[in-house]
Amino acid sequence: MIQDIFPHQLKNTFVPGKTPSQEDLVLCLKGDRVFLLEEGGADGVLRFPRVAEYPKVRSKAAGVDYMKAAPEGNLQYLFTVDDTALFMDREIPEDDEAGTFAGGSFFSVRRDLRGTNQLEDAWVFAAHTAYHLSVWYRDNRHCGRCGCAVVPAPDERAVDCPSCHNRIYPRINPAVIVGVTNGDSLLITRYADRPLSVDALVAGFTEIGETFEETVAREVMEEAGLHVKNIRYYKSQPWGMASDILAGFFCDVDGDAHVHLDRHELKSAVWVPRAQIKGQPDNLSLTNEMMLLFRDGKEPK
Repeated sequence: MIQDIFPHQLKNTFVPGKTPSQEDLVLCLKGDRVFLLEEGGADGVLRFPRVAEYPKVRSKAAGVDYMKAAPEGNLQYLFTVDDTALFMDREIPEDDEAGTFAGGSFFSVRRDLRGTNQLEDAWVFAAHTAYHLSVWYRDNRHCGRCGCAVVPAPDERAVDCPSCHNRIYPRINPAVIVGVTNGDSLLITRYADRPLSVDALVAGFTEIGETFEETVAREVMEEAGLHVKNIRYYKSQPWGMASDILAGFFCDVDGDAHVHLDRHELKSAVWVPRAQIKGQPDNLSLTNEMMLLFRDGKEPK
């Protein structure tokens, strides 16, 4: 899965007052796209710019000091991968990025980096996690209680309101991935609103006041019109593209196995025998691992 980057390790502990070294990396995120330097042409290597070369990358943005960490400068500390710290440029311009960046291009974290062999797996996971944090920083520039501009907290990963002293922490959305089984068949779905159509499982966000197990039962009923039993936990996964923490569950259909499809959510939902399960094009997702686990008869009983 996307977080399986051993022997590398992403360390998300916040380090107060962390300042960048010349060899640390800078992530420039614009929407769901991250800037990567390109080396060796179309089939070459992609990489994040180092702090030492960042002024050259941003040569068209003269007069901005990118060498200091926030709040004095523009680089916000995110996390480390092994011994390399990653910082985020907090102020990416909204105008044409080609006029303000040099030596590379912006790539979609969701589409371009999934399954690529031009960027090492550890950095693909780093890009997804950085995107999660960048969305939170972007959406929390002002206090939701009083509207005042917020500032980075000095002691932990949070932002503070200097007016009403409200402290805001990164948002993580709990959600479930559900492998619904019917004997030796698994319910395989395809989402109705996705430009890239791949095999998937029933999924959904946990509502306020709801357990994960209740989410499983509700989502399966809403999307496929099925009652379920024997709900059992499998594994979890961070999924930065939706600011999620995903909890994977298997369960058995209870009674009538006829699918009543919610076409607003799903394009299709069909029972697929073990031997016919294909999985997804890459091995990044919990969904894919659960499908292949069932195919091989290794799902928790």
